[in-house]
Amino acid sequence: MSFQAYLDAIEDKTGKTPRALVDEAKGRGYDADGVKAGVIVDWLKAEYDLGRGHAMALVHVIKKGPTISAKHVGSTGSHRDATDTLWLDGKATRPA
Repeated sequence: MSFQAYLDAIEDKTGKTPRALVDEAKGRGYDADGVKAGVIVDWLKAEYDLGRGHAMALVHVIKKGPTISAKHVGSTGSHRDATDTLWLDGKATRPA
């Protein structure tokens, strides 16, 4: 599953765009230095019933922003992504 596919699945499950969830996390201070991934994963599990893999994808975006390593961009593996920048504003608005 690509990084973007994880974010799309999160949107399907929660009804919220990745950006809305990132904003909510920032409002709770989860983007601060020193906040451990486990704290964010626990919140996402309790509030939205997200599993660890999906939650960790969102942790990356909360802590590091929407840019990912170009390692899988243009590759043929199952984890390939089209670009190194993730779309956070919802599947319906993603440019084709």
